[in-house]
Amino acid sequence: MQLIFLGTGAGAPTTKRNVSSTALTFDQGSEVWLFDCGEGTQQQIARSKVSLAAITHIFITHLHGDHLLGLPGLLGSRSLQARALTPLTLIGPQGLKEFVQCVLNTTQTALGYSVVIKEVSESGSILETPLATVTVRELEHGVKSFGYEILERPKPGKFRKSFAQLAGIPEGPLYGQLKRGEDIHLPDGRIFLSRNFVDPPVRGRKIAILGDTIPCAGAFLLANEADVLVHEATFAQDQHDLARKSMHSTAAQAAQLAKEAHARTLILTHVSARYENGNQGEVHPLLEEARAIFSPTYLAEDFFVFTVPRA
Repeated sequence: MQLIFLGTGAGAPTTKRNVSSTALTFDQGSEVWLFDCGEGTQQQIARSKVSLAAITHIFITHLHGDHLLGLPGLLGSRSLQARALTPLTLIGPQGLKEFVQCVLNTTQTALGYSVVIKEVSESGSILETPLATVTVRELEHGVKSFGYEILERPKPGKFRKSFAQLAGIPEGPLYGQLKRGEDIHLPDGRIFLSRNFVDPPVRGRKIAILGDTIPCAGAFLLANEADVLVHEATFAQDQHDLARKSMHSTAAQAAQLAKEAHARTLILTHVSARYENGNQGEVHPLLEEARAIFSPTYLAEDFFVFTVPRA
């Protein structure tokens, strides 16, 4: 699993940062989930290793333009991809369906694939796939804003072939039964329990991707025990009052959440343009602020790639 940051700026694009969009790739990019789709996202995808045709799900955190306005162009361009005729699922707050239908109708855009739109109105489980399950939590941002918890399916434990050989179990279909968690009964009366030959399942990785928010209970639930927490850091702590007024978070608040929720890694994004003019080689002020509280913190830049480690 990899996170690829396509846009890491706040509010409006700049020469250094496009607006919000993050891709989550599975199995060397064979399937891609996109979180938010700000203006220019399809251009960012063209400059990255993300395949437009591989995107199967798009999750929108809230309906502000810097998180949404790239969606119509991306939907249309996906129709031009020879491989992109597979269905696409869109998930986001109420109003997403009306927005998409209005734009497609107005521009007379005919998509070459089916689109399923699921609107979210409250916290809870929203998606189950063979790859992962997704839970949504409501945040606090003035408009309906959500965060998403992606929990990878557990990986089957390793089959210990040498143990089976030492036990005298004949190779063949019986090994397959043990791998699948099935106990076996041999004709001579011996019984072998699968758990003695297969390691325990490896727990799936948990990723929390938050929309814009101030500190709140929903953010803590998403961040709790997360392997990776992706959190906005629009302002530094000396702009705390402005952050509160605009319903955004500071880097220090994001770091404090990661610390209290026992996350393993924090990645900051949604950075205000006011923090772009630092001297080359200096530690970015938002990163410095966060690491003083929670050291395993990264500050995302456009096209930053993070491979999600296993515990």
